[in-house]
Amino acid sequence: MFNFDLLKTLCETPGIPSREEPIREVVIEALTPLVDSISVDVMGNVIGYKKGTGGPKVLIAAHMDEIGFMVKHIDDKGFIRLQPVGGFDPRNLVAQRVWVHGFAGESLLGALMPSSKPIHTATAEELSKPPKLEGLFVDLGLSADEVKEKVEIGDPVTLARTCERIGHNVMSKTLDNRLSVFIMIEAIRAMSSHQCDIYAVATVQEEVGLRGATPAAYAIEPDIAIALDETLAMDIPGGDVAEQVSALGKGTAIKIMDSSLLCHPKLVRHFRDVAEAHSIPYQLEILNRGGTDAGGMQRVRGGIPSFTLSTPCRYVHTVNESSAVSDIEASIQLLATWLEEAHTRTYGY
Repeated sequence: MFNFDLLKTLCETPGIPSREEPIREVVIEALTPLVDSISVDVMGNVIGYKKGTGGPKVLIAAHMDEIGFMVKHIDDKGFIRLQPVGGFDPRNLVAQRVWVHGFAGESLLGALMPSSKPIHTATAEELSKPPKLEGLFVDLGLSADEVKEKVEIGDPVTLARTCERIGHNVMSKTLDNRLSVFIMIEAIRAMSSHQCDIYAVATVQEEVGLRGATPAAYAIEPDIAIALDETLAMDIPGGDVAEQVSALGKGTAIKIMDSSLLCHPKLVRHFRDVAEAHSIPYQLEILNRGGTDAGGMQRVRGGIPSFTLSTPCRYVHTVNESSAVSDIEASIQLLATWLEEAHTRTYGY
């Protein structure tokens, strides 16, 4: 049964890079019953360990941070200026709502607006100019003194949208990458016997440069590193079929390459063979821009055979990120089944 309640909780809990405290607590609570031990490292990564019976050491990384903002400035009227933390397209941010998570412990709902004239008074030239991130501000509906009693420089800001089911899909502001944290948890729940030692790691600060997974891999020294992430589903109006990367409803995505790594060919082959042997729908993915935690883990110490299992997602880095439930279930099934069989092959040259 698809555990939508867990996914909704994961998606709606805040946690921008370096300020993952709230989502970390949710992950610890969900992962603890499924593993033999759980710990948090200096970076803030959550590391769940599930003992095997002498198989290889496998690190699964799914980043739990979300793109967001920090408070950069509060002006004399109480309006808040923002510092982006992660990659935003300002076209998708105009007239959104945000939560400002104040240092005093209160989350304040605000309007995220551009510092430009309304349509009623703007000229055609002014209306034709695209919005800029530095022009956005937050209106909390409070005076400057009231804002400064509740908010200070550096406080995190997240977009105010819920996780919902629409048709055959789920939609949220944070499927990237809470969906992969969900898949990691549910795959561990679903698998049966396994020989490999499993390190299930909910990583931090991926959105600002793979900063959590790299030291985690250095410390754990795995034999195999698997990243879980979303990939672009460009199966929408206006897209070129040759450039769609993946499509919703066609299964999990077995990555061949992205701009951060070339997946280990033997791992790609093994995942394909497992999918075909167990009739798990999949598609092959080549992403020409973007990367995952696997790009950081691959290059630590003497190198680690690394791979990314992706879930197709429309509208990535917007509040309407959307994935098909059937593709999510395929990702869970393939990861769980591969973990049961991870010991059956080696990946050296």
